[in-house]
Amino acid sequence: MKTLILNGSPRKNGNTSALINLLKENLTGVYMIINAFESNISPCIDCGYCRKNGVCAVNDDMSGVYEYIKNCDNIVIASPIYFSELTGPLLSVCSRFQAFYCSRRYLNTEPIDTGKKGGIILVGGGDGSFRTAEKTAGILLSQMGADTFFPPIISNNIDIIPASEDQSAANDILRLADFFIAPTISCDKSKRRF
Repeated sequence: MKTLILNGSPRKNGNTSALINLLKENLTGVYMIINAFESNISPCIDCGYCRKNGVCAVNDDMSGVYEYIKNCDNIVIASPIYFSELTGPLLSVCSRFQAFYCSRRYLNTEPIDTGKKGGIILVGGGDGSFRTAEKTAGILLSQMGADTFFPPIISNNIDIIPASEDQSAANDILRLADFFIAPTISCDKSKRRF
């Protein structure tokens, strides 16, 4: 089993990382973590190359991520919430999935297999909503081939209790790991929100 984890947190030992670490401890197989704040991945520059060629023209670390996505089974988007949205650097990294979209839209080709499982982990401590970030993460997961989703895991109120002490979020992380490990789980795709 191969899992890709896209981490939108700037803090190596922060709340998002605490939940990612718990997930890693309970996964089987291998995983790759892309730390958006540290990655050598430029944002999409809308050059149009992928519209004609189905692949991105920018030569950076995203090339390895594209290959990993094609072969992985599970994908997680994990992020703190900034103004009710995923973090800017994470959105910049994910803007490069434009190549997948353009393959489908302009070339009528499917760049990756569907059938992947998706998970969303969000943390926040303000009075903002998580709904916009959930929707954005769901759209991005769909672009990467996820079509079966675990319900979003949200650790809110981290300004009062750290995610590492949020027992509800921890229980959900363990259930997410089980969801990824299970060979098949039926899902009513008509109820997807993304």
